[in-house]
Amino acid sequence: MQLEQLQIHIFGGTSDAITLCQLLDKNHIHYSLSVATSAGEMLAAKVKGSVITGRMTTEQMQQWLVTQKINLVVDATHPFATEVSHNIMIACSTHSINYVRFERPVEVEICDNPLIINVDSVHQACILANTLGKRVFLTTGSKQLIEYVNLLIDKQIIARVLPTVDVIENCYKLGLGVADIIAMKGPFSHEMNIALYQTYQPDVVITKESGYAGGFQHKITACVALQIPCIVIHRPRIVYPYKVFSLDDVLAYIQQTAHQKITHGE
Repeated sequence: MQLEQLQIHIFGGTSDAITLCQLLDKNHIHYSLSVATSAGEMLAAKVKGSVITGRMTTEQMQQWLVTQKINLVVDATHPFATEVSHNIMIACSTHSINYVRFERPVEVEICDNPLIINVDSVHQACILANTLGKRVFLTTGSKQLIEYVNLLIDKQIIARVLPTVDVIENCYKLGLGVADIIAMKGPFSHEMNIALYQTYQPDVVITKESGYAGGFQHKITACVALQIPCIVIHRPRIVYPYKVFSLDDVLAYIQQTAHQKITHGE
């Protein structure tokens, strides 16, 4: 099988997933892309591969991969989208589809600062935040906003979220007002985070251990610069069958898979 005959499918609406698609476009490698939300679809507007929007169950995912004769899957979903990754791995294992997880490494140097407090869950983050002041600045997105609202009782929650209609409507439904919502698309520079923290004067910031593409480093360096405690929720610890940390490694895996199929006469 030649490289151009590989049926490649990418899962992920992250900026890393889009960057990967652009690399494949540059190398004239055909692929399709799945994104879960309309925001992911907008982010994928400039890629050349076909884009499928919407969440799929494990069964739907398996049926679609088989119907499309996909023989190589790249899981570039968000590091915290554990259920999706689990479903992808099941689908690939069930139908003997080559699987590779692409995930940028996390910058760790700044995490040794005493202002950076590491926890394993939203629940732990909220227990700690409840002891650190009145104003809590969330840079964790909107997906688990209801958990923060339910756990941060009598706190002012300042949520930085994507500027989409459904996300902002959800913020209002959960009781956030116009002074509590920062509707902006990241990633944000160190200087932008400094400006926002200075404007909103949080007592504590809660973020996720995302990665460089998500602006993780700049979120926490701004906290350190302004002496604001920053609670970091660790990435879930998942065992992937095969995992790479760079775009070049993904490309090498694709080329290796094509070579193996040629060698085995597929």
